Amino acid sequence: MITPGNWRKSSYSGSGDGNACVEVADRRPRVAVRDSKAPARAVLTFPAPAFTAFLDALKAPAGE
Repeated sequence: MITPGNWRKSSYSGSGDGNACVEVADRRPRVAVRDSKAPARAVLTFPAPAFTAFLDALKAPAGE
């Protein structure tokens, strides 16, 4: 079960209204993702290795 304390938002999202972002919860072996504007709606889950690969791809310099 994912509890409210398990969710975290990117530090890049800022604070207050208008700083829409996704939130993630690490629940190995999966990672859950939800919309911070509508936290009660659907949650997507991904295998942890796939989510890690996705984040690594986002961090890679353009063209790699």
